[in-house]
Amino acid sequence: MLGLLITLIIAIVIGMIGSAIAPGGMPGGILGAMLAGLVGAWIGHGLFGSVGPVIADFAIIPAIIGAAIFVFLLTLISRGLRSAT
Repeated sequence: MLGLLITLIIAIVIGMIGSAIAPGGMPGGILGAMLAGLVGAWIGHGLFGSVGPVIADFAIIPAIIGAAIFVFLLTLISRGLRSAT
């Protein structure tokens, strides 16, 4: 149970850092940051592997880069949907 809590806290921190890097920002507050952190860790691991320090099974540097990519892609999609209507 404690491991899950630590994982979620690290995901929130990674998501907030990734959201601060990417233009537009992640909507949804803490839940959006958590989603960006979890998906960003998955994207970053797929692109870069486990490079750099690892905390709570997250490779920090690839996770932050992946979260920034995820937030940037969501921003592009939401702008495209707004302009299409």
